[in-house]
Amino acid sequence: MAKKIPVASTHVPLQSGLGGFDFSGLGDLPPGSDTPSEPAAVSPDQPPSKAGRILLRKEKSGRGGKVVIVVHGFDSAWSHSAIDELAQAAKQACGCGGTVSDRTIELQGDQPDRVRKFFQSRGFTVGGV
Repeated sequence: MAKKIPVASTHVPLQSGLGGFDFSGLGDLPPGSDTPSEPAAVSPDQPPSKAGRILLRKEKSGRGGKVVIVVHGFDSAWSHSAIDELAQAAKQACGCGGTVSDRTIELQGDQPDRVRKFFQSRGFTVGGV
């Protein structure tokens, strides 16, 4: 017969492992709030000083041999509508077509230098390709 383990809250192995840490210097929540505030959405017209790091990659699989530049890795602060607006500006600046799907921007054509310059001018750190 297997030994039964007591599940009372005073049983040491089931208590939180964080009991010995001091959380006093981590700051408090705003008054009247039970949860931390949400990060503000980023506007494509007013990018923060560091808009984040994004990655570029070249794809042509499943596109009839035509190359697209895929921009991915946007920070979670970027809303879907802000990414849509950013894609519109990128398409206009690069003179190409494209689309947005699943928080990635796909720009038509093999022009990674133009795409890189556009996103760097918007405050992004660009990696890839």
